[in-house]
Amino acid sequence: MSDNELGTYLRTRREAVRPADVGLPDGVRRRTPGLRRSELATLAGVSVEYLARLEQGRDRRPSVQVLAALADALRLPPEERLHIRRLAKMTSGDHLLCPASTEPPDRSVRPTVRSLLDRLEPAPAVLLNRLGDVLAFTTGYERLAGPIGLLDAEQPNLIRFVFTDARARTAYPEWDRVADEHAANLKIESSTADPYTAELVDELTITAGAPFSDRLAAPTGFRGSAGVERLVHPEAGRLRLTYEILELPDTGRRLVVYLPDDDATSAALDHLTGRQPGALRVVAG
Repeated sequence: MSDNELGTYLRTRREAVRPADVGLPDGVRRRTPGLRRSELATLAGVSVEYLARLEQGRDRRPSVQVLAALADALRLPPEERLHIRRLAKMTSGDHLLCPASTEPPDRSVRPTVRSLLDRLEPAPAVLLNRLGDVLAFTTGYERLAGPIGLLDAEQPNLIRFVFTDARARTAYPEWDRVADEHAANLKIESSTADPYTAELVDELTITAGAPFSDRLAAPTGFRGSAGVERLVHPEAGRLRLTYEILELPDTGRRLVVYLPDDDATSAALDHLTGRQPGALRVVAG
């Protein structure tokens, strides 16, 4: 394996982008396939000299902001954004470092919390940790969130779904407000110097780009412990849900329970869940 994987990848992607793809004229007498280094540097807001150092492996620690700007300029899809982040960590050696002192987010589910979730059937309810990882959920939540794609990942994460999965913008008709709230809550969590939260913030800065980073830079709002969320469900149609967020003391986890906010949603949920209690779903750690 080359010791300059990131630089090689950036150069390869630059050469694969046609000027017309990023709104530039094709021009004539192009000796370089794709974008010139100066063109990419201008689009990303970095100097040509700095981009040259990155591509040549003479700078191995680009900031997440620089990586995000380059990903935006190259029009990289989410999977390639995640790839350049991994390459940057490999090149810098940061992947060899383990966060000190702070405990990783606990993925265990106490028996009493499992019992509580079971008692909540068939209402949609989900247990999340401080990073938005889905830890456990009722069958009611599975039937609500599964068809929109939220549970497709091996270890689902609500915040990652909202910002990096295109289906989220269809599922949430008020996506901008939902995104504002999740970014604000993650910003508050990141103020605690938790390296795991910082890791997720860095990841989303690159993989989601401006829709996330712009919100992170905005004045901090906050999602209250109760409210109304609108959802477009592929089977049940438009839903209006009231949610209650119950914080579990000293665990960094929260239980979110959804209830119908109007008669139409109540009927749709009854049809969706069958009003039959089912087995609790626990996400493997």
